Amino acid sequence: MLPTVNYQQNVKKSPLTGRNTMVSYLKRILKPRQMDLEYTSWLMLQLLISPKTVYRQTAYHKQAKNQWSRDDPAFVVVSALFVFAAALSYCITFGNFGAHAVLTLVSAVVVDYLLIGIVFSTACWLISNRFLRRKPAHPHQVEQYVEWLYAFDVHCNSFFPFFIVIYVVQFFFTPVLMHPGRISSLASTILYAASFAYYHYLSFLGYSSLPFLEKTQVFLWPAGAIILLLTPLCVLTGFNPTNFTLGIYFGH
Repeated sequence: MLPTVNYQQNVKKSPLTGRNTMVSYLKRILKPRQMDLEYTSWLMLQLLISPKTVYRQTAYHKQAKNQWSRDDPAFVVVSALFVFAAALSYCITFGNFGAHAVLTLVSAVVVDYLLIGIVFSTACWLISNRFLRRKPAHPHQVEQYVEWLYAFDVHCNSFFPFFIVIYVVQFFFTPVLMHPGRISSLASTILYAASFAYYHYLSFLGYSSLPFLEKTQVFLWPAGAIILLLTPLCVLTGFNPTNFTLGIYFGH
């Protein structure tokens, strides 16, 4: 007998992660003892040295948990703590204290990491489910969707190497990068261009690892625009991304 009942049940599911899954995910944030910090550390290391290995684990997770997204919020929590610590270091270095420091810390974690990530994840989630899903080969094949939580996982994965370069590496080279002159502007431009391009490359890896998606090369388009258009423009105009970014936060 054809599995028509199971098929209908799967079709009725929203592309969003199920409500129960999301509630369980959020509850685990309040239970740090349930977080797998060792696995999170391994993921962060692999994202820096072998990102394809991370997404090979996605298939294993799908087989074990029947969902593409992670059910452990440890990666999000640890990343947010790292962002907070890095932002605090900048505040101390630039003599930013009091209410302005609190605003900077909240902006770094809530806006730069979480809110912008939610917006970007939602956009990629919509694009993937609306335009990039393969059509079922036959009428009784179960349709698959990109889970919203998986799209957010992809953002978090892509953000971590970006964080290492823009928040950590830039911090130690700030005096050099903020120095007036073409060389400093060029170095800063290369640093930012490489970070943003790598962010989009990791996003591409995340979506291309899903077997029911096609034409995922669209996620590489922003990287191409950054390298071919924005980088030469910054070099020609002498624009310094480090001065611009830190000027927004600290007025330097």
